[in-house]
Amino acid sequence: MALVEIRDVDKSFQRGAERIEIFTGLTLDIPEGSFTALMGPSGSGKSTLLNLVAGLDRPTRGAIRVAGAEVSSMTPGQLAPWRARHIGFVFQQLNLLPVLTAYQNVELPLLLTRLSRKERDQRIRIALGVVGLDDRMAHYPRQLSGGQEQRVAIARAIVADPTLVLLDEPTGQLDARSSADVLQLLRRLNGEFAKTILIVTHDAHAAEAARTVLHLDKGTLIERHGVPA
Repeated sequence: MALVEIRDVDKSFQRGAERIEIFTGLTLDIPEGSFTALMGPSGSGKSTLLNLVAGLDRPTRGAIRVAGAEVSSMTPGQLAPWRARHIGFVFQQLNLLPVLTAYQNVELPLLLTRLSRKERDQRIRIALGVVGLDDRMAHYPRQLSGGQEQRVAIARAIVADPTLVLLDEPTGQLDARSSADVLQLLRRLNGEFAKTILIVTHDAHAAEAARTVLHLDKGTLIERHGVPA
């Protein structure tokens, strides 16, 4: 069953007098429970595709459905609660707030919900435990390694139990050991917790952790193959 359905999507930007075409007629299904890596050169549209799936951007033409909802036609007022329920996003720059502890950073998405303080606390502790940072809850980002910061960002992305987890270059700024730890965590989230994961990456090792690899070149899907589990 497809969790994400992308149908005949065009995406373009206007830059001065020039029109930049990112996608033309892109069609793609991402199955529920899959772990997919999206590869391709800079400018091929990988991050744009993540933003479209998350409802952070809109297609010029075509339709995008995620978990049965047509994201491409939602209003901003509809998108905010939908995104809070269904999307966990780990941005390339992580966007951790330096004045907040790991615990407080992970709590942020839950402040938009109606959960009680006790329920929020339980979810935060579970999420930080899953990523192996239950002993770093009171640490600020500056007190953490790059790999630990990445895991805090992943905990924040999964704390609300989203339908889909999106990650933009999750290993791009990590050393080999931290990268391996993060990829092992993503495999665990997919295998043990049945999370549907879509990552954008330039890293062949990161792509190997996925079960399916898609290649984009100049906005066109040019290759698709499965990766042995």
